[in-house]
Amino acid sequence: MDAATSVDHLLQAALDLRATDVLLTVGAPPLIRVDHELEAIEAPPLDSATVSAWIDHLLGAELAARLDRDREVDVSFPWQGRVRIRGNAFHQRGQRAMSLRFIPDTVPNFDQLGVPAAAQALAKLPQGLVLVTGPTGSGKSTTLAAFVDWINRNRRVHILTIEDPIEYVHQHKMAAVSQREVGTDSPTFVSALRAALREDPDVVLVGEMRDPESIATTLTLAETGHLVFSTLHTNDAPQTLDRIVDVFPAQAQAQVRVQLASSLTGIICQRLVPRVGGGLVAAYELLLGTPAVRNLVREGKTRQLRNVMLMGRGEGMTTLEQSLINLVAAGVVTREAAAARACIPSEVLAAAPVLNLTR
Repeated sequence: MDAATSVDHLLQAALDLRATDVLLTVGAPPLIRVDHELEAIEAPPLDSATVSAWIDHLLGAELAARLDRDREVDVSFPWQGRVRIRGNAFHQRGQRAMSLRFIPDTVPNFDQLGVPAAAQALAKLPQGLVLVTGPTGSGKSTTLAAFVDWINRNRRVHILTIEDPIEYVHQHKMAAVSQREVGTDSPTFVSALRAALREDPDVVLVGEMRDPESIATTLTLAETGHLVFSTLHTNDAPQTLDRIVDVFPAQAQAQVRVQLASSLTGIICQRLVPRVGGGLVAAYELLLGTPAVRNLVREGKTRQLRNVMLMGRGEGMTTLEQSLINLVAAGVVTREAAAARACIPSEVLAAAPVLNLTR
């Protein structure tokens, strides 16, 4: 069996097993991730020649040469008309390896994802900054894709995305969607961001706020009349704001807080939790940019934001722990699984009822 056929069989088997990720590394059988748990496919350990041949097939000649030159490379591509695949090929202990993630061709909508109604309303805003945060593998890209898809279906605007690499592909609907991939459509992330102001966007998706320059440019976009969506790898809303400010030198932090206070419209922090009976379900924390929140951000009093979320239930705000407790009470997840994803596990364990799995 040639490399193309064998790796396609592997990917098909992974999809049939409901895997979200595949890891190819020398000395281990192919590994797949199902409901966040890594498990091995029943197969012999992979040797260097097999892994290298599979990677050559998946990357193509040009990207394979870049992998050998740069020692790592990102890629995304459609596969057999069923899904897109986002991958990173890299070297470890002198050997090639590759991590792959399946991305459905169809973008899930808000209701399918369980996005709170108050968060959905952020897609209707004319301008501002919306941040979607959480650890790797928490579904941030899918939530952002749902926002882009809703705006694409319902608003006559120009949506510009800057991604590394492109994950979900959006077709023009009511809106026009321009998707720029770093390395293909723009030489660098920062240069694509700088050019965004000259490309007449109404809505901008910034794949990730990576460094002071990209953060500063993203804040400028949000301040200048654009609706901007972006991501950070942070655990909760207060930490998200602290991370943005702390990236800058001390003398610039006051100004950054002012920019954040003037542009922030919402922070959505999310986790994926194993669902009772199989699969995953998202829990969401939501902080909205109310006048009280903006004032605390401006003054650097982020520790008080949790209290604002607790008091702001009527406006749709919620903490991650409240969301997890609700999922346990509904019998969707176990209290142990919820506590494992909480920032404050004791709060979930104390408040969440014990789930009776026999019902």
